[in-house]
Amino acid sequence: MADYRRVFVPGATYFFTLNLADRRSDLLIRHIGALRESWRDVSRAWPLETLAAVVLPDHLHLVLALPEGDSNYPARLRLFKSGFTRRLPEAEKSTGRKGERRVWQRRYWEHMIRDETDLAAHIDYVHFNPVKHGHVTSPDQWPFSTWHRKGGYGVTAG
Repeated sequence: MADYRRVFVPGATYFFTLNLADRRSDLLIRHIGALRESWRDVSRAWPLETLAAVVLPDHLHLVLALPEGDSNYPARLRLFKSGFTRRLPEAEKSTGRKGERRVWQRRYWEHMIRDETDLAAHIDYVHFNPVKHGHVTSPDQWPFSTWHRKGGYGVTAG
């Protein structure tokens, strides 16, 4: 069995995938306002730069640059997920083991960006993900993406 260890490098750039517990759900886009509010709260409390992001119905992808000297992405992701969950109506939260309210999968995918080529590939992956999943035929058509920034790198639409 592979030994998976997270990589913590201060000031690094990372790609993340966060999934809902129910992969058939459209919770993220139905409650996009709550998701954005949670992201704003985290960004104020824990500075970072969002280089690319896309929100799909059941998962999202992020490319984030951490500040110099800071490698604590787990705190940011934990606060983001919990902030979103708290903003949801109780009826939207599924009951998991021990009666806990589960919205997100416990784990997330993380990849430290190695160089400019890796960064460009992950930004492209983020922006073309709605096309890959058949939601649209062009990234221009998906409203929940940083694709809509000037040059494909701006503020999340919508």
